[in-house]
Amino acid sequence: MATYLTRQILQWIPVLFISSVLIFAVVRALPGDPADVIAGPDATPEVVEQIRSDYGLDRPLPEQYFSWLKHVAQGDFGQSYIYHRPNGELIFSRLPFSLLIAVTALLVAVAVGIPAGLAAGMNEGRLPDWLMSMGSALSIATPDFWFGIVMVIIFSVSLGWLPPGGFVSAFDSPWRFFLSLVLPSLTLALHGSAVLARFTRNAVIETLGEDYIRTARAKGLRRGRIVRWHVLRNSLIPIVTMMGILLGRMLGGAVVIETVFAWPGVGRLLVQSIINRDYGVVQGILVILVLFFLLLNLVVDILYGFVDPRIRVAQEKAK
Repeated sequence: MATYLTRQILQWIPVLFISSVLIFAVVRALPGDPADVIAGPDATPEVVEQIRSDYGLDRPLPEQYFSWLKHVAQGDFGQSYIYHRPNGELIFSRLPFSLLIAVTALLVAVAVGIPAGLAAGMNEGRLPDWLMSMGSALSIATPDFWFGIVMVIIFSVSLGWLPPGGFVSAFDSPWRFFLSLVLPSLTLALHGSAVLARFTRNAVIETLGEDYIRTARAKGLRRGRIVRWHVLRNSLIPIVTMMGILLGRMLGGAVVIETVFAWPGVGRLLVQSIINRDYGVVQGILVILVLFFLLLNLVVDILYGFVDPRIRVAQEKAK
C-alpha cells in the first residue's frame, strides 16, 4: 500500500505544475491592475508605477511565475496586497469554514440522496421511482443562488426561523451556530442529494439484475437482508466515487453560497480577492483547491479497497 500511495502522490507533480501554469495565466489575464487598487483612485501615475515596482508587477510574466512557483514549493504563498497578511495564513484561516458547510452539505446529501435512490431503485417504474426522478430533475435544474435567495425569503424574512446569513461561533452560542449553518448547508446540498439519488438508483437497479441477487431470493432470504448485505453493499463503488466528486464540487461551489449567505469561507474570500485584484490570494486558493481534489481522489481510491477487497488486492499487486 505504501508503494501504491507513493506512486499516486508522485503523479501529482506534473498535474500540479500544469495547474499552476493555467492558474497563473488565467489570474493574470483578469482585467485591471492591482497597483491601481492598492494606490487608490486619487493616486498619481508615478505612485502607481512605484507600487508596481515594489510588488514586482512590472517584471516579465515568466519571471513572476517562476518566482511565485519557487515560493509556493517552499510553502510560502506570498503576502496579500489588500489584507497585508501572509496569503497562506489568510487562506487557511478561512478554509475550515468552507470545509464545515461542504462536509455538512455532503452529510445532508447522503442522508437524503441514498435512501431516496435506494427506494427508487427497489421500486423501478413505480411511484417512488417517478417521485425521485421528478424531484432530482427539479433540484438539478434549480440554480444554487436562486434557491438560496428563496430559502432566505421563506425561512428568514417571512417566518423568521433562521438567520439570513453570517456566522456565529459554537463557543459563543451552540444553538445560533447550528442555525447559521442550516441555510447554507441545505442550499449547497440541493444538487448533491439529487445527483447522489440518481447514482444510487442506477447502481441498485444494476445490482438487482445480478445472479447472486436471484440466488439470495431463491434461498428465501428476507428482503431487508438482501438490500442491506447484497444490494447496497455491492452498489457502493459508484456511490463512493460520486460522494468524493460531490465533496470537491461542494467546496468549489461554496463560492456562490458563501457570497449569498455572507459566510466567511475561502469562496467569499476568492470573490473579494478577484474584485480587489489580489493575485496572490486568488492563486493560492486555486492551488489549494487543486491539491484538495487530488487528495480527495487518493482518499476515494483507498476507500475502494475497503468497499471491495478485490480492488485492494489489485492495488497491492500494482507495486
